[in-house]
Amino acid sequence: MVAMTKRLKTFQIVLSDPSKTFYCGGEKVCGRVEVEVNELTRVSAVKVVALGCAKVEYAKGKQRCRQEAEYLRHEEVLSLHDQPKDADGSVVLRPGNKYEYTFGFDLPDQGQLVSSYKGKFGYVQYYVKAKLERPLQPTLECKKCFEVEEPLDVNTPDLLSPTGGSKEKKVTCMFIPDGQVSLNAKIDRRGFCEGEDICINAKFENTCSRIVVPKAAIIAKHTYQANGRTKVFRQKLSSVRGNHIISGMCDAWQGKTIRVPKIKPSMLSCNIIRVEYALMIYVHIPGSEKVILELPLVIGTAGLGSRSNSVSSQEGSVSNASQSWVSLQMPSNPPSYSDMTRDVRLDQPLTPLLCDCDDIDGSPIFMRSPSFQFPSPPVFAEVRRSTGFCAFLAAAGTVLKVLVLLRVLQTEEEYNGNNVCMLPVC
Repeated sequence: MVAMTKRLKTFQIVLSDPSKTFYCGGEKVCGRVEVEVNELTRVSAVKVVALGCAKVEYAKGKQRCRQEAEYLRHEEVLSLHDQPKDADGSVVLRPGNKYEYTFGFDLPDQGQLVSSYKGKFGYVQYYVKAKLERPLQPTLECKKCFEVEEPLDVNTPDLLSPTGGSKEKKVTCMFIPDGQVSLNAKIDRRGFCEGEDICINAKFENTCSRIVVPKAAIIAKHTYQANGRTKVFRQKLSSVRGNHIISGMCDAWQGKTIRVPKIKPSMLSCNIIRVEYALMIYVHIPGSEKVILELPLVIGTAGLGSRSNSVSSQEGSVSNASQSWVSLQMPSNPPSYSDMTRDVRLDQPLTPLLCDCDDIDGSPIFMRSPSFQFPSPPVFAEVRRSTGFCAFLAAAGTVLKVLVLLRVLQTEEEYNGNNVCMLPVC
């Protein structure tokens, strides 16, 4: 950004390594200030100021809350070599020439800076500002921002240790007890990096009369402090969900994974801005508050080096899931339809029982029949009867015909007898 005038053709800051995406504490920032003019311009001084600060600003009712914290300040006066100067120290810049003022400064050691950040109610910004001072004229300025990222290692014993917890909630209906919902969850560690998978082992139990849904999400918590006030902004980054749990049933997650999205590392050392992450495992209960268990996470910059652990855990969870699915599958040869005694149809139509208020998938919850699809019955023309059964039917038909014939003969004899008895006697 530069405030240009008709006299200036170029006034900008160029860093020595434009491909460098960020700097760390203890590194050196080098660059140059490039100046080109369209006409003779007298310059009294060229200064460079490097600043790094955190700023929070938000409205609390009618009050405006603001607060700043400074982490970097460096000032330097630049000079042109082999350039004649006047008695007052000023330099005359001539058109057609390109002037370059070089600068360089060291960043504070690691642990004294805060990573660059831009949020809803605050930011942490680092930049280099160049000032072109001219006699009896306004000072011209241009600015160049650069990123700073403080390393955060998650290989410490504290972050590599497992963590977990349990929660339960008693459910009531019109002040009448209606059972309870409980969950118990655990993860293998607290420190993760971008792109890694979090393996969740959890157990859910539902003893109330409602259908509940277990879910998990990665939550970002942004905390801003200004004028003694605190403002918290929570954001859901990614989520997964499990199967519906009906009354009196339980469900278990064995290695269910949720991937860490592309996010900034945790920011824990800033005085006025704090960024924390958590894995929220919860159970959605219709008509009642959720059962929520939050496990703190630390998102770092120096991860495990390879994703072998995450990949192996993911493969293990997939194999477990496949084994459990195999155990639920129907046998290869379906039973005879004459032996089917189980009715898998619902007595009621598919009507929505509740709506998902979390807007994760945007679909209501339905009562559904089992997902096993039985094959259609065979065509009548393809049905073949066995030889014994056909012989049995032929014999039965013969016997039936004999019985009918005997019955006809008996009827005729009775009729003839009756007629003889009714003849008049001479």
